[in-house]
Order: sequence, then structure tokens, then C-alpha cells
Amino acid sequence: MASEALQQRIAGLRKQVEAELSRSVRSRPWPASLQSAVDYSLMAGGKRLRPVLVLLANEVCGGRLEDAWPAACAIEMIHTYSLIHDDLPAMDNDDYRRGRLTNHRVYGEALAILAGDALLTLAFEKLGETELGVDIQADLMRVLAVAAGGGGMVGGQVLDLEAERGPFPTSPEQSLSPSAVSEESRRATENTLKGGCSDAQVAVPDQRQNLPSGEQSGGPLRKKLEIVGNVSSRTAVPNVEELNRIHRMKTGALIAASLEMGATSARATREQRKQLVHYGHCIGLAFQIADDVLDVTGDAVKLGKTPGRDVDLGKLTYPALLGLDSSRQKAMELVQEACDTLKCFGERGHWLEELARFIVERDH
Repeated sequence: MASEALQQRIAGLRKQVEAELSRSVRSRPWPASLQSAVDYSLMAGGKRLRPVLVLLANEVCGGRLEDAWPAACAIEMIHTYSLIHDDLPAMDNDDYRRGRLTNHRVYGEALAILAGDALLTLAFEKLGETELGVDIQADLMRVLAVAAGGGGMVGGQVLDLEAERGPFPTSPEQSLSPSAVSEESRRATENTLKGGCSDAQVAVPDQRQNLPSGEQSGGPLRKKLEIVGNVSSRTAVPNVEELNRIHRMKTGALIAASLEMGATSARATREQRKQLVHYGHCIGLAFQIADDVLDVTGDAVKLGKTPGRDVDLGKLTYPALLGLDSSRQKAMELVQEACDTLKCFGERGHWLEELARFIVERDH
């Protein structure tokens, strides 16, 4: 587990992040209902990993904390908007987040969507408040936009959904017209009445055969997978490299951006930024692997959400492809690679090194 010194350091930064986020949001001239929905998710606590990484990267590059606050707030606003949207019925359809009901369960889908939209746009408004000069301001906006957009977090979410449900249409011709939908629905109903295949009966590869021998009979992951029979939903089984690509975009891009934005706010050198971005990609992937493992082994109270949801939804995960032990080993290797990139910072990198190790040791 994290040392007491690291826990105190993170707790101190997290407290400052909470105060800064509160100041950033509650002064806006928004409708009361929108203000309430945004506050509900943004001020719900959480690890605040991304803003903490912004602040630590700024520090390790010799910057001033006050210069990093706009970037720290902006990255957390983007992250929170993504969680609100990810939880929606059309996406992951989750009921709990951070230990309480998800935004749409409290405020309804329409206001939840708009609360996410408000946070997305507020993030860039917040970056516009930086006083580091227009060049740094533009650089921060570019880094965040690239990481959060189609080549980063949003694109990764698309790939994740496609791995779960099958590919989205890539052209208008692939989309069915209303009449075609009606006809397809009629045929599906007829097939069902005649004993034909439903979605649950379509033959797809059973990923349980990919588990290590120790997991193929009676292991905890095997028991989780038996809930749904297989963890591929109407698609072929992607390999580990495809899963890496999904999470480099969906999770890793925003974590790497946190490090780069912190370095940028400190006017870091190109080499310092490069090393921190590499560190960010390594811990981003390690963080996702740890999350996948916790979804199998974790406790609902500590997680603040329902464990086993990845398997229930048919999501592809590292334990499903590699098994639990190999997944943990892969996460540790990534953490060591991340720590190796910090050598150029000497003793100043010790907080980031400890944080990287904590990512794979945590229980929530």
C-alpha cells in the first residue's frame, strides 16, 4: 500500500483540488437545475488522480502550483463529464458511481447529458483563464482536446463499445431505414417464435477457453464469466494488442495529458515532457489493468460501484484474456517501466514513483 507520506501528500492535494473545483463551478450564471446536476457529479469525491498528476508533474519540472490550477481543474471536468455520459443507458447503463446513484438516475437522462456537455465546455473556458501567456494557453488546449477527442478518450470509448456490441455503421448506407428496421424486427420476432436464434444464442467464441488452466475450473474469474457465458457480445475475440489500443485511447490518453499539461504549465523542456508522457501512458495502462482486476476481485463498498459489471456487459478485459495472475504481472511491468522514465528527474520524481506503485496496489 501507499506510504503514509504519500497518502498525506495526495490527501493535501486532493483537498486543494476540491476547493478549486468548487470555486470554478459555483460562480457560474447557470440555471439552478444544471448547477445542481454538475455539482452532484463533480463534487462527489473520487481519487482525483488526474488533477493530482497535473500538480505533481508541474512540481517535478520546477513549476509553480498556482500556474497549474486551470489545467488541474480542466482535466477533472473532462473526466467527470465522461463518467456522466459513460453511465447513461445508451452506454454502460450503470446505477452507481462513487458510492451513490449515477447522475441520470437522479436528474434524468436529458439533464445528465447537458451536465456532461457543460463540464466539457467549461474545461476549455477554465484553460482560458491561465495567465501563462497565449502560447502556453493554446498548447494546453491542444493537448487536452487531442486527448479527450476522437483520437483519444472518445475514440477509445467507441472501440470499447464496438468490442462489446459489434461495429457501428461507417457510412449512411450501412444504417437501416425505419422501414428496414421494422422489417428486421418482424423477422426477428418470427424467428424467435419458431425457436430461432436470439442475440444470446448467436454462436460466438467463448473467451473462457482463453483463461489460464488455473482459472478454467472454479477460479474467481471463471465464476464471474459464467454469469454471462462469454465476454464477447456478437463479435470476434480481439487480442491483447487491440485491447491495449482501446485503453491507450480511452484511459491512457487523458492520464498522459495530465502529465503533459502539468509539465507545460511549468514551461518544461521537450525532453521532460516526452518522459512524463511516456510515464503517463505506462501508468494509464497499468491503472486500467488494475481496474479490470478489481472488477473481478473488488468489494462494492470500497469500489463505490457494482463489481462484475464488465463481465455482465460483455466487455473485453485483461483478466478475460490473460487471467488474473498474468494481468497483475503485466501491470507491475508497466509500473516499473514508468518508474524508469523518471530517472532524469532524480529525487524530484519520488512522489510520481510512489504514486505509480500505488496504482497497482490499491483496493479501490
